[in-house]
Amino acid sequence: MEQNVHFITFAVADLDAARRCYVDALGWRALLDVPEEIIFLQVAPGVVLGLFRADKFNQDIADGADRATVSGVTLSHNVPGPAEVERTVEALRRAGAVVLKPPQPGEFGGIFHAHVQDPNGIVWEIAHNPGWRVEPDGTVVLG
Repeated sequence: MEQNVHFITFAVADLDAARRCYVDALGWRALLDVPEEIIFLQVAPGVVLGLFRADKFNQDIADGADRATVSGVTLSHNVPGPAEVERTVEALRRAGAVVLKPPQPGEFGGIFHAHVQDPNGIVWEIAHNPGWRVEPDGTVVLG
């Protein structure tokens, strides 16, 4: 198997809240939005974030268990500077996200960041990391 990921899918209890948070508040464009089912957002070259209504998510797996919970996962979004961290966190807060850690210098790695939880429980780190960059070929450089 090649070392890559094409889709990251989360079960969400409230698809409309997800739409308000990502599409309305952040201005992200939906690659595909199937009302009452799923929203696909292209989040990087070749990578799609799927927000799948929880009951449909469980129906798709079809093993009889509730697989629609998220725990111990953080998605990170890196921005050009501390002011953009603050603006992004505020936009998410206005859209119903809960600020878990307000914008501040990080304890690890010299970053400036915050943590927010979207209306469906997905935790995001919004960060400015001066050691982070993406090369023209897509390779990520850390440090």
